[in-house]
Amino acid sequence: MKVPLLDLKAQYNSIREEVLKVTQEVYESQYFILGPKVEALEKEIAQYCSSKYAIGVSSGTDALIVSLMAADIGPGDSVITTPYTFFATAGSIARTGAVPVFVDIDPDTYNISTKGIENTLAAMTDDQRSKLKGIMPVHLYGQCADMDPILEIAEKHGLVVIEDAAQAIGAEYKGKRAGSIGDFGCFSFFPSKNLGAFGDGGIVTTNSDEFYEKLKILRVHGSYPKYFHKIIGGNFRLDALQAAIVSVKLKYLDGWTTARQENANRYRELFASAGLDNIKLPVESQKRHIYNQFVISVPEKRDDLRLFLQEAEIGTEVYYPVPLHLQECFSYLNCKKGDFPVSEHAASHTLALPIYPELTEDQQGYVVEKIKGFSF
Repeated sequence: MKVPLLDLKAQYNSIREEVLKVTQEVYESQYFILGPKVEALEKEIAQYCSSKYAIGVSSGTDALIVSLMAADIGPGDSVITTPYTFFATAGSIARTGAVPVFVDIDPDTYNISTKGIENTLAAMTDDQRSKLKGIMPVHLYGQCADMDPILEIAEKHGLVVIEDAAQAIGAEYKGKRAGSIGDFGCFSFFPSKNLGAFGDGGIVTTNSDEFYEKLKILRVHGSYPKYFHKIIGGNFRLDALQAAIVSVKLKYLDGWTTARQENANRYRELFASAGLDNIKLPVESQKRHIYNQFVISVPEKRDDLRLFLQEAEIGTEVYYPVPLHLQECFSYLNCKKGDFPVSEHAASHTLALPIYPELTEDQQGYVVEKIKGFSF
């Protein structure tokens, strides 16, 4: 039996006619950049995320960058974030000229440790604290970080909070939607996401009138009115084609999320029935985990297990094999192995299994059966 990590063709087949219809509308309009389709999606996403505003941008990475720019974060500044995440999180901070300050993760949720943030701030000198301008928590794998302590810390120290919600659209923290909790929410429409485009795309949410107006200007090279530039922005515009496609998919997102949650529950039942108590399954610290990924942690031989499953035609992925503090490009931060042990342990012991909505019960049973047959 073949079990891919993700089957986008199955999803496309279920919405094919709607996608073709809206893309044809874009072709006929010849309005490809921003415009009515983007404006419509922005309103829909703002409503879905319980935010006052949403601003369509060119990618999840650019959502982070333009949010940092809107918050006037740049050279000489620093931002606290996690080393266990996709590169864009810390990469966006560095791209603005600011310095990422890493804090280790919680061993159960893989999200940034709030106690770690407190300890990091306590260890800073007055000069270091004066340069700190923000916190960028990541809602990893589809589950929100522990936001209340983060917001309390941010308020106490005058820090902006930028939620990296690239994997978490629709996730909730104490009844609040991801992206509506901090100053900015940054989402990705990369095709593999729960809500994916047919290419790159992203969106920023905010409840601030001031940030909303600034974000709109920054995404068009800082131009307002056209050809007049008081600030320097970038080309962060969202394509109308991508907006139209995402708008179609958004109608189905809650149904797809429910299917992912059902698949997660079925995995738990299957792992329990198989007696695989030595494998750590995802911990739900919040009620609405949307399962962008289903990540297990194994005691040893993770890479051997992955190869074993690959030979059985089961798709898996390692998110993320090298934590950011050990990436060569961040060597100037002078971090070393052992500085963030929980992140390093996760990087070498975790493995993502298929969790997409169209995954069948038989396929899940096959995945767990093969894992049970592996010799740890």
